[in-house]
Amino acid sequence: MNFATYTADGQTFYGAVTDQGMIALSPHLPQWPTLLDVVQAGKLGELESVAAGKPVTHADFQYEMVMPNAPRILCVGVNFPDRNAEYKDGSAQPEYMSLFPRFASGFTGHERNLVRPPESHTLDYEGEVAIVIGKPGRRINPDDAYEHIAALTLCNEGTIREWVRHAKFNVTQGKNWDNSGAIGPWLVPFTDPAQIEEARILTRVNGETRQDDYLHRMMFPITEEIAYISTFMTLQPGDIIVTGTPTGAGARFDPPRFLKPGDVVEVEVEGIGILRNGVEDEAP
Repeated sequence: MNFATYTADGQTFYGAVTDQGMIALSPHLPQWPTLLDVVQAGKLGELESVAAGKPVTHADFQYEMVMPNAPRILCVGVNFPDRNAEYKDGSAQPEYMSLFPRFASGFTGHERNLVRPPESHTLDYEGEVAIVIGKPGRRINPDDAYEHIAALTLCNEGTIREWVRHAKFNVTQGKNWDNSGAIGPWLVPFTDPAQIEEARILTRVNGETRQDDYLHRMMFPITEEIAYISTFMTLQPGDIIVTGTPTGAGARFDPPRFLKPGDVVEVEVEGIGILRNGVEDEAP
């Protein structure tokens, strides 16, 4: 069973996802008012039993970013071999992974529109798997890394390409425009390494496949990401790591194929789901 954050009747809930709609769980668990609180309490695994036997409460709802109050989001850049080759700088696989922060305000939810700002129309897509940390740790051994994952979800790590070149040593400006990306639709509790190791990730724009690869081809696998990041910071429950995107982003076409209003982007991983978003211009 999967769990999402959503709004209905003017209120925000989290609940269990069913084919008929949502089963609101947050009213039954006031001690954990958000999914972040559930993850931080280590109780994500108990939500299915809470949902058992309860009726659907909301058939009409809107998805939100799955953890809109996520405290820390770290993204791994240039993490597939073909992606590294896209830079055409002759560089070999780097010794260390590239990292940058994103903030929750930069993400919207499933079936919501990504927003293209008036300052630049170079909005691009990046389909990725994101992991949610469920157990704290510092200097985590890669062999123990899976024990620290609570859940999986999907990310369209939308980027304003022109703005990642505004400074020499960082990309933060291009990565944090409000509602430029999406995380969701839901949290899938992590139970088996095969959920990651056998995962194929696809990104489609208007039905056309643009990105297609397997997570086992990442230059820095998720276990190494957890180990490396936890070297310099203590990972805490609720932290999100966005694990890297395959080749095929719009900026790498000639000419570039950036997103425009009316486009529909889908990020899909079997066993996790499909994250779908339209595109609109920011309202004046």
